[in-house]
Amino acid sequence: MNMLALRCGDDILVIDAGVLFPGSELLGVDVVVPDITYLLDNREHVRGLIVTHCHEDHMGAVPYVLSQLNVPIYTAGFTQAMIGRRLQEYDLEEPPTIHEVKPKDRVTLGCFTVEFIHVTHSTLDTLALAIETPLGVVVHTSDFKIDPTPVDSKLFDLHTFAEYGKRGVLLLMSDSTNVDREGFTQSERAVRPALEDIFTRSKAGLFFTCFASASHRVQQIIDMSMQHGRRVALIGRSLITASELAHEMGFLNVPDGTLIRPQDLDRMRSSDCTVIISGSQGEPLSSLSQAAVGKQRFATIEPGDTVVLSARLIPGNEKRVYRMIDHLYRRGATVLYGNRTPPLHVSGHGSRGELQLMLNLLRPRYLVPLHGEYRQLHQHAALAEPMRAAGVKESFILQSGDVLEFGEHGVRRLDPVPVGRVCIDAGTGDEIVEEMVIRDRRHISEHGVIVPIIALNSHTGELESGPEIITRGFVVGEDGAELIEGARAVIIKTLEGSSGEEKTDGSVMEEKIRNDLRRYLTRVTSRQSRPLILPVILET
Repeated sequence: MNMLALRCGDDILVIDAGVLFPGSELLGVDVVVPDITYLLDNREHVRGLIVTHCHEDHMGAVPYVLSQLNVPIYTAGFTQAMIGRRLQEYDLEEPPTIHEVKPKDRVTLGCFTVEFIHVTHSTLDTLALAIETPLGVVVHTSDFKIDPTPVDSKLFDLHTFAEYGKRGVLLLMSDSTNVDREGFTQSERAVRPALEDIFTRSKAGLFFTCFASASHRVQQIIDMSMQHGRRVALIGRSLITASELAHEMGFLNVPDGTLIRPQDLDRMRSSDCTVIISGSQGEPLSSLSQAAVGKQRFATIEPGDTVVLSARLIPGNEKRVYRMIDHLYRRGATVLYGNRTPPLHVSGHGSRGELQLMLNLLRPRYLVPLHGEYRQLHQHAALAEPMRAAGVKESFILQSGDVLEFGEHGVRRLDPVPVGRVCIDAGTGDEIVEEMVIRDRRHISEHGVIVPIIALNSHTGELESGPEIITRGFVVGEDGAELIEGARAVIIKTLEGSSGEEKTDGSVMEEKIRNDLRRYLTRVTSRQSRPLILPVILET
């Protein structure tokens, strides 16, 4: 959830608004977005939101932010198009204002003047920021790697970074993702030898999966398909959307006659086709996961076909990706994945050598590592230690909510601001899932639920029927029937020991039944049984 705020006097500039895809512990949650309470409390000071590139962890929360805080957005053309396409799915009260910017453009927002700098990454139109403030220049690198041979021939703008280094930089905020990798990250063109070998060897169907916004990778697969006389089909909503926009904007070169509709695949020989399909992370409903079990409408994977996972395996997704690969092998496919030489995938983030080069070019007075786990932020900060003689005074590792203040007094940490996560259930119309609901879901998943149902006369409080007891996920063992009968007896005893006034108050009786049942279960099971107990009292 990348989101950073710079404040200068009464002016606030926000950089990125990303989402987090939840782990299995957030049951029923589809996406997590940042808590923007601080921005809402200071809405009159927010001058704009800059989005550095179109990856979900930098752009995905933009609709959520705009639904509460309608601020102007500044971003490059491809990211603007991706945001615009995403906003079509939302009914915002006010139309957003999105300004397209290009490298070398300068924008003044309050006391900030921002110059946009082109950097190479694994997606199109990624921008770094040089932000002039009354105290000095702040450089935000965005996600980057220094690619000497980019597919689109748009080189990383080292010259502009070097110029800012000569003028002096107050603060560098820099990508830390690959700091634990030595040397330099390979160029995007490094995957070409692997692609050439795959196309040369394959005599049957070819299926490639990569990140939807990896248009440079898609371009190379299309180019190689053309060389080997194969037509190309794109399958997957996110992949089609990104590729269509890239093509419309001139980023993706697709000669006429290259693409075919997915529904035409069954009329062509598999050896004449290349399928680029979404689902590199094994998402259960993704196109590749569906094809792996024979449930995709258009993509049929047959014995002898080759499936290539040309993407990084994001930590936490291992189980479902390997389960998908198992299914592909069961269908008789050859699956190529993981670290290989030559590589099937190269990272879009700079390794230790590039991070060190950025420090040497800019020689900032202060460093704040961004975008990484704590261990990576720590290692990045350590890179600046030998550079004290070159003017790097100190590094600061910030976590969510931390505040760092620069002033005439120097630098100091202030009290944190309110931050957190907002959990969204897309299946219910982007409803917010409260933390209490998540706790209840987790509790039920671990301990089960017991629902006692009784019918009471609303006037006399007398038992009309029941109690019936429904259990789900609660292990009752061999003596289950006896335990349930005992629970019924406990409920009847609770009713008999309650006054007429108590029995006509549903909330009082629910709490009494819950407490008595909890004590009973703890006693008879000889353990701390903690199922969620939800009494239901029907008034007749």
